Amino acid sequence: MSTNRQFFINCLIAGTVDFIFGNSAAVFQDCDIHARRPNSGQKNMVTAQGRNDPNQNTGIVIQKSRIGATSDLRHVQRSFPTYLGRPWKEYSRTVIMQSVISDVIHPAGWHEWSGNFALSTLFHGEYQNSGAGAGTSNRVKWKGFKVITSATEAQAFTPDRFIAGATKHQTVAFRSGTDMSVYYQCVFDAFQDTLNAHSSRLFRQDCDITGTIDFIFGNADVVFQSCNIQPRQTLANQFNTINAQGKKDPNQNTGISIHKCAFLLWIPTFKPCKPCADAIQRAWQILDQIPGRATGAYSHSQVHMMMQLLIRSEKDGILCPIPQYPLYSASIALHGGSLVPYYLDEATGWGLEISELKKQLEDAKSKGITVRALVVINPGNPTGQVLAEDNQRAIVEFCKQEGLVLLADEKKFHSFKKISRSMGYGEEDICLVSFQSVSKGYYGECGKRGGYMEVTGFSPEVREQIYKVASVNLCSNISGQILASLVMSPPKVGDESYESYSAEKNRILSSLARRAKTLEDAFNSLEGVTCNKAEGAMYLFPCIRLPQKAIKAAEAAKKAPDAFYCQRLLNATGVVVVPGSGFGQVPGTWHFRCTILPQEDKIPAIVSRLTEFHKSFMAEFHD
Repeated sequence: MSTNRQFFINCLIAGTVDFIFGNSAAVFQDCDIHARRPNSGQKNMVTAQGRNDPNQNTGIVIQKSRIGATSDLRHVQRSFPTYLGRPWKEYSRTVIMQSVISDVIHPAGWHEWSGNFALSTLFHGEYQNSGAGAGTSNRVKWKGFKVITSATEAQAFTPDRFIAGATKHQTVAFRSGTDMSVYYQCVFDAFQDTLNAHSSRLFRQDCDITGTIDFIFGNADVVFQSCNIQPRQTLANQFNTINAQGKKDPNQNTGISIHKCAFLLWIPTFKPCKPCADAIQRAWQILDQIPGRATGAYSHSQVHMMMQLLIRSEKDGILCPIPQYPLYSASIALHGGSLVPYYLDEATGWGLEISELKKQLEDAKSKGITVRALVVINPGNPTGQVLAEDNQRAIVEFCKQEGLVLLADEKKFHSFKKISRSMGYGEEDICLVSFQSVSKGYYGECGKRGGYMEVTGFSPEVREQIYKVASVNLCSNISGQILASLVMSPPKVGDESYESYSAEKNRILSSLARRAKTLEDAFNSLEGVTCNKAEGAMYLFPCIRLPQKAIKAAEAAKKAPDAFYCQRLLNATGVVVVPGSGFGQVPGTWHFRCTILPQEDKIPAIVSRLTEFHKSFMAEFHD
């Protein structure tokens, strides 16, 4: 940040040495600022401000932000001291105010540049910060360091006072003048004067550009190719002009060229796309297969229907995993059956042990219960584990030997049907009902209602009746039908859309894997918490060993201990997790389910909040 006035809101900034530096007037508000693991022997410095004249109105202000550490530093932070900043120039000015500072920051807070340089002429201030690293009792004793206690003095460092000022200037969202620079798949979203193509030769391809008056302007030699250009609503009595080119000499080889671009209506939540020919053809094929092209609506799960057919009385039982998504236990209770629980083994990564199935089956028989079916959820919900192929084979063999219906809540690529066929069992050899929903995969958002149920192993007469009952309530919404068809028949090699489909698929799965690993490592670093990895679902299900004081406080509040923890977490951080008591768990153990779905750039902030809360909670209820 070399010059002028700059304002950063809701940004994620990570680095090691002096990773926020310069001599502009800059305010960082509601940002997540994280130190990373530096090279061996280095110390982290969040800021290095470069004011070299006491009359300059420059400085760095970090307000209402969160200062923490990335996962690679958190486990070794004692080996790499991290400081709020150091003075780059003689009159360095940096203020940290109303922010959450984690314990990654050294108690001294600040570090010298070289010896006594600038220690009496700098201004480094802190005001109303919180968090484990916000204490000022052990801060540096420099003449230039100050703990600000006056709200009036602190007001001078707020955005409207520090960078706004009384004089209004042109605000440009992005200015470029580097020769032969290329911008690919970028988004430039602002109002007047969005994009200043200032000078030199520039190329922008597949970009989204939004603005009002002269929102593409300047005197560069610039080409826009295959971009989406979107005029947005102006202020009253204004009108949009897309470009304002600034060539002032006929001999200049400058100008604006807009090539193969789309001029679109700006809609706040709409991100333009260019559908491929095969995608358009696929949409028409789907519509042509829907009678009357009706959109329909979503009905209740076919799980309920299968339970209704299987359960005759309370003497009929269904083997269900614990922990499990409560749809199954609720459906069994609704139809008057008996839940026969089998516990997944947390010590082996939530494995399904055949010995446990046999034990629970025999126990049910001793109580006069006839077990009719086995429910398998793969990948697990809430546990996120994926069954090994050998495990799936053993489950198929178990159901065959015991004459059980296998109810497989599964993803297409973990199919029990495929496993049973590979074992030599044919269409009529084992009763299998497979439930597949698009909400389980990367094809659609969670809760997107669409999918299929496949029934095999039943006689043709029984299967016909099952489908007839299912069809009574079958009325999926149109988006669900489209997504289900894509799950069954995605773009293939050679299709125009295959390359973009494959790239998006890999990008999503890679991002989910990184998010899962970051959260898994974070949970395993917390006192009293252990967490298995998520192998194929969007969940983690960490186990938390709560202090007795916390358990007693939960009892006094008439809550399950894990629900008590989750409620406190929500109130303190705004982070929502689901208590394990809602899914079932081994008695005396406590868990919570955490999704890995927040945007990847938000995960470090979530980890920081979780970590700070957990440390505070465990300290409060320490035995």
